Amino acid sequence: MKRLILPVLVLFVCDACGRFGNEVKKEGRQERIVCIAKQYNEIIYALGAQDNLVAVDVSSTYPGEIKKLPTVGYHRALSAEGMIAAQPSLIIHDNNVGPEHVMSQMEKLQIPMKTFSRAKDIEETKALIKEMGTYFHKEIQADSLCRKIDNDLNAALKSERPIVDTPDVVIIHYGRAMNVYLVMTQLSNAAQMVTWAGGRVPVTGDKGMQNISAEIIADANPDIILLTDFGYDRLGTPEKIKELPGIATTKAAKKNRIYRFEEHDLVYFGPRIGENILKMKKLFHSDE
Repeated sequence: MKRLILPVLVLFVCDACGRFGNEVKKEGRQERIVCIAKQYNEIIYALGAQDNLVAVDVSSTYPGEIKKLPTVGYHRALSAEGMIAAQPSLIIHDNNVGPEHVMSQMEKLQIPMKTFSRAKDIEETKALIKEMGTYFHKEIQADSLCRKIDNDLNAALKSERPIVDTPDVVIIHYGRAMNVYLVMTQLSNAAQMVTWAGGRVPVTGDKGMQNISAEIIADANPDIILLTDFGYDRLGTPEKIKELPGIATTKAAKKNRIYRFEEHDLVYFGPRIGENILKMKKLFHSDE
């Protein structure tokens, strides 16, 4: 009997040790994963590794299936109660999480946490996908996703005919007040996508997103305005959007070139980057 007890104890201790590191053993127990990063969540679903997800942050809205999961708050304003209620055996996040006291509380509860490499460009995104593929034992799926990105990008960037003009594009996420807008600048991933799609973002800044005034929007006088789903859906109709300060006088408003674009398709590169660039390209150059 003693011979049987010792291996069991050793196995238990090893499993407990795993709870304090990044890697968590999956064998022998059902994982309960809370993932607080929309980029990670899209990749998890694309890999087919979502079976153990039990909760996500409210900004993780793709794919549509993810909306069926409970949420634990905005990634920078997490709910301790929501996190605890999910009973996670693992929390995955991208280090852009808070508030600090909530994350400290999770650490005190000895809930393991896992982060992956940051991805700011296409090559880093493919490296992230492969890293996550290895972690979730989905290496074949990860390789397939990386090939898809390459093929989709080649198709999106291929020009069947020369682009005649380069429209100025302002990307608005909406703002806290009616005369202040949270806008994506030339330093954002969205700006790189706009460039690949044959447009130009005229708004400068020292961050990827910046609050700017209605006057700056009017002075920029963009040919096209992309409004994220958050702002567009809040206002409801193009006519309501045109009533906003600084927008009515723009070329975009006068020519009815204000378009809705999903926020999660603009702020990070993911498995559908090529598809999203192609979508932009069609919006920008439909007249051509």
